[in-house]
Amino acid sequence: MDIEETIKIMLKGAADHTATEEIKEKLKKIDSENRPMRIKLGLDPSAPDIHLGHAVVLRKIKQLQDLGHKVIIIIGDFTGMIGDPTGKSKTRNQLSREQVEANAKTYKEQIFKILNPAQTEVRFNSEWLGKMSFREVIELSAKCTVARILERDDFKNRYESGKPISVHEFFYPLMQAYDSVQIEADLELGGTDQTFNVLMGRNIQKDFGQDPQITLFMPLLEGTDGVEKMSKSLGNYIGINEDATTMYTKVMKVPDELIIKYYELCTDVHPDDVDKVKSRLEAGENPRDIKMELAKEITKLYHTKQEAEKAEESFKSAFQQQVAPEDTPELLVKKTDNMGNSLVEAILSTGKYSSKGEIKRLFAQSAVKINGEKVTDLSSITAIKNETILQIGKGNFYKIIIK
Repeated sequence: MDIEETIKIMLKGAADHTATEEIKEKLKKIDSENRPMRIKLGLDPSAPDIHLGHAVVLRKIKQLQDLGHKVIIIIGDFTGMIGDPTGKSKTRNQLSREQVEANAKTYKEQIFKILNPAQTEVRFNSEWLGKMSFREVIELSAKCTVARILERDDFKNRYESGKPISVHEFFYPLMQAYDSVQIEADLELGGTDQTFNVLMGRNIQKDFGQDPQITLFMPLLEGTDGVEKMSKSLGNYIGINEDATTMYTKVMKVPDELIIKYYELCTDVHPDDVDKVKSRLEAGENPRDIKMELAKEITKLYHTKQEAEKAEESFKSAFQQQVAPEDTPELLVKKTDNMGNSLVEAILSTGKYSSKGEIKRLFAQSAVKINGEKVTDLSSITAIKNETILQIGKGNFYKIIIK
């Protein structure tokens, strides 16, 4: 193992981590045992639609896989029935067994778009949590004080404001910490919102006589608006299952000041090469040109090189020349008395927009053109001709087909 190279790759873009010297000692010990590092990632199967924000941790794991290390993905089918209370202001609704299993299946399909299946072991924590006796549960709970649990801001705030906290919620961090014991994790990754849970794993491992895992926390990724955390409900997301042209176009909407952060968190580009990109920006190179390289780099991770190149050409045609590309997709619009509402329904059906409200805001903001003319008032759309060109924003073109 090249320990220095491993640390360089590991810490690229990280928000926080175990002390570098402890990481180095852990890697030396693993190397002396002539085995790969055992990397843990727990997934709560409650939101199976993965976007680039979710993929930040998965991309980091893939980079460590490429160095020869082993990943253990723990699908929290048992903890998922409680629900992670992190950041919640009230008790979460528990998922049914059917919901958990359906979400877990979808998760597995998506994570292997990023991870190498041959170097990935998928476990369900019901394997051990579902078999614990009540005595074992009591013994586990004895390893953590109420004061320690109440150090978590969400619990502390709810307790001090008089909002109810169910006792079972206290078990969530203990249960996911026990996962680390069961798989003898060397490293656990998580977002910065998972700091308490992941550090609990270190403490519980010590109590069970194991070497504590090292930790790595990745920052939360802002969406295409550059302000809010990437979220499908906010419409600022880039889904990993979106087509190449949509993915490329959405990356190009990311503010210039986030170019480096996206290089660090959303690509597998080596840290040394990211430093070269920083130098180019500092030297005054046009951010748009660098962002086009970024968009192509991200798109290639989830699509073929040819699809990424085609997406780039579509972008150049649509954005730089402001003309509809030859392969403009068709949009089926139902002929009704209220064509404005029909158009909104058709646009929503593309899956590129989160709600009718978002689409109506785009009209109100003069971001929609019909045959090159801006349209802000939906009620003014009384008739639409067949094969009319609809443009939404700078690069989303559709050929309207009346049905």
